[in-house]
Amino acid sequence: MMSERPEEIRLKEKGRRLELNYASGERLSWAAEYLRVESPSAEVQGHGPGEGILVAGKREVAISRLEPVGNYAIRIIFDDGHSTGLYTWTYLAELARDEERIWGGYLKKLEAAKLSR
Repeated sequence: MMSERPEEIRLKEKGRRLELNYASGERLSWAAEYLRVESPSAEVQGHGPGEGILVAGKREVAISRLEPVGNYAIRIIFDDGHSTGLYTWTYLAELARDEERIWGGYLKKLEAAKLSR
C-alpha cells in the first residue's frame, strides 16, 4: 500500500471521489463521504482514545478543494465547511487498506444510534 506522495491527485464525480495515482501504477480511490466521516481532525477523532464523534448525514458531501501540506499530506475542504483534517499519505493508505472494516464499523455505529448517512 502506498504511503509516499502520489504522482497525481484528482477529484472525480464532481468532488464525490478522490483518486491518487502513483508512479508504480497503483491507484487509490475513496468516496468523499468516507473521507469526511473518517476525518483525522480532532473535531471528529477527539483528542484521545474514545473521544471521537459519530458523523452522520454526509451521504451527499463533496470535496470543494484540496490544499497540499508539505510533501506529506493534503487538507481536504468539504462543501459542508469541514476543513480541519490533514490527510497524510500514510493515513490515506490505511483508509484504503482497511476500508471494508472501517466502513462496516461506521455503518453499524450509525444503525445502533438510529442515524442515517
